[in-house]
Amino acid sequence: MDMTLLVFLVTFVVLMALGMPVAYAVGLTAVVVTAFADFSLDGLIITIFHSTDNVNLLTIPFFVFAGAIMAEGGMARRLVDFAGLFVGWIRGGLALVNILASTLFGAISGSSVADTASIGSVLIPEMERKGYPRSFGAVLTASASVQAILVPPSHNSVLFAIVANTAAVTIPAMFLAGIIPTLVLCGTLVVLCLLSARKNNYPKEQRLELRRQIKIATDAIWGLITIVIISGGILSGFFTPTESGAIACVWAMFVTFFVYREYKLKDFPKLIHRTIKTVTMVMVLIAFAAAFGSVMMLVGIPQQITSALLSLSDNKYIILMIINIMLLLLGLLMDMAPLILILTPILLPVVTKVGIDPVHFGIIMMTNLGIGLITPPVGSVLFVASAVSGLKVEQVVKSMMPFYLALFLVLMAVTYMPVLSLWLPTTFR
Repeated sequence: MDMTLLVFLVTFVVLMALGMPVAYAVGLTAVVVTAFADFSLDGLIITIFHSTDNVNLLTIPFFVFAGAIMAEGGMARRLVDFAGLFVGWIRGGLALVNILASTLFGAISGSSVADTASIGSVLIPEMERKGYPRSFGAVLTASASVQAILVPPSHNSVLFAIVANTAAVTIPAMFLAGIIPTLVLCGTLVVLCLLSARKNNYPKEQRLELRRQIKIATDAIWGLITIVIISGGILSGFFTPTESGAIACVWAMFVTFFVYREYKLKDFPKLIHRTIKTVTMVMVLIAFAAAFGSVMMLVGIPQQITSALLSLSDNKYIILMIINIMLLLLGLLMDMAPLILILTPILLPVVTKVGIDPVHFGIIMMTNLGIGLITPPVGSVLFVASAVSGLKVEQVVKSMMPFYLALFLVLMAVTYMPVLSLWLPTTFR
């Protein structure tokens, strides 16, 4: 093995083993290898600063802020009530409400963590009160929140599009590609919940009188307009993703402060602080990951991995299975955003070499790493579900097994049925 490559791998593994935050581990690894191999340190610094000099990155803080203010401004509860109008009267209807509400809220927040925290705080106690096991409510909420990774405006899809840096992988293309897989995931969870409801005799909800239904729909329409602004504006080409995010922020503030009027203005600075903190962590990670990727290219890691995988097989289906296994294992150990930033430059040359569409691969990666978010030992959504439900992580994981199987089936469908991801981007190209 080349000595520079050995230093690269050993440095990164040791820093991660010591518990250093991923962003700093990848940045320090890039600096160490640059110094060892006598690469240009000036070039590395330029790469770090240039990586964040991208107007498309403004999409992330706008969507994070819009999702945060809608999450705390009463939108989650109203979307739950709205979803109940359609499926609440079915046996196990409250479970179906959970799934549908996660779909709708994911189309506003773009974040699985926000989805789990918002929907879970409303529905997990209510499901328990109606006779559902608390653990079932927790695992259902966590599993349903994976939809937020795929449905527009997924922050992680934006990251993938930026890191991929090819003409074929645009933010609108990734948003379009995620819609049908989201519906497949939603439908799979619905079938699983219907079977569980029949087996365990979960209750039905009573139909509401027409006046109450109209009131719920009227309250929810303000949030549904947010979905139209975010997704409709981007996918129609009327707004760029950045413009759509900015308009969504203005709309979210208008609805929160002048329509719902539940959010206290004195709490607003805290929300801004949390948003800035989240965005800062993401931007630092993007900057250092760009340096990491640049050093990887100089060391030749992507080329070596491409050669190694193609030496095992040139069959794209086998290559996809190998990559899926690798992503599932890495998803157990690292969070989603770092893996997207680190692995995309490595794996994209492999999949394009065997004829896999990069947009399709992006959705495979989103789905795969989404499973990692609800898998121990570092699954962030799993820990949020545990905190919201008041259950230990072990209790949540024990009840998660049927949902892991459902998500794996969705992953296989997304992987080996590219039409699910590519039909909409191809149709509206």
